[in-house]
Formats: sequence, structure tokens, C-alpha cells
Amino acid sequence: MPKCVCMGAKLKCSFGSGPKDMMVLPIGKTLTAFVKPIATEMDFVPFLNVPAFGNCTSIINPMNWKMAGPVPVFVPSSCMPVPIMPWSPVAKKTKIGGNPAMLETSKTTCVWLGSIEVDNPGQTTIQCT
Repeated sequence: MPKCVCMGAKLKCSFGSGPKDMMVLPIGKTLTAFVKPIATEMDFVPFLNVPAFGNCTSIINPMNWKMAGPVPVFVPSSCMPVPIMPWSPVAKKTKIGGNPAMLETSKTTCVWLGSIEVDNPGQTTIQCT
């Protein structure tokens, strides 16, 4: 069974510079034994739950194209994550505040076509069904 994701989990984007910490607010959440709130499928808000991943290297991100005279030049810029859908797959039975718990196998997609996934769930003992 996959593990639940909680506050402090590491997320990574396929177009980002490296893993960053996920933020999970404790409002209406179930907490782990170490007082870490468990994430749900709805914890995909940019900059609140999903951090910036350093520099973005997506070629479809318009912020990565600068003009060098009359020619556009690709220059990676600061990440502005824009997840477009809730996390999936999620737990079928485990619910947190009425929403399915997020799993270590959960992914979402950024509007710039980056795949955002869990690098480390933030805990090693709690499994979700």
C-alpha cells in the first residue's frame, strides 16, 4: 500500500530545478503522530501547497523566451507553478476532511506541461487505502 503524503513532503517537477517542500495547512486535517497534517487531493494550490521549483525549463512557458534583437532566445526563468487539476491517483477509502488522502504515487500537471510528483511523502509509517 502506498504511504500518505503529509506536511514537509518533497515535490518535484519534470521542468524544475529540484525537489521542494510541500505545505499542508492543518485546517480540518488529520495529523500524524509527529503533528504533521496529511494532504488531500485538493492540496494543489500554487505557492500555498505547491512550491516554486527554482528555474522552469519548459519550452511552452512564455516567460522563458526573451528577445535578443529580432530573434527569440530560450532563457529559463523563475518557476511559477500552475497545477491544473487535483492530485491523482488518491486513496479510495482514506478521507481527510471529506476529501481522499493524497498518496506518494499521486501526480498533477502544471499548465506548462510539467509533471509534478512526490519525491518523498514526508513520513514513513502511515499507509492509505
